[in-house]
Amino acid sequence: MTEKQHFDYKDTESLLANLNPHARMNNRRRTHLAAKEQRDFARAVKRARFMALVPYISY
Repeated sequence: MTEKQHFDYKDTESLLANLNPHARMNNRRRTHLAAKEQRDFARAVKRARFMALVPYISY
């Protein structure tokens, strides 16, 4: 069993590593996260976007 990943909205490096070049969230097949981890990741990205730590979109 793999170790559960913890996502924090203040850790922008780990969030940006799982975003594509256009700042969109990658799906579970690409990130290899469990369903709960993907939900936690999405929640952290949304909080970081709201606080302007991560861009909503990148061209």
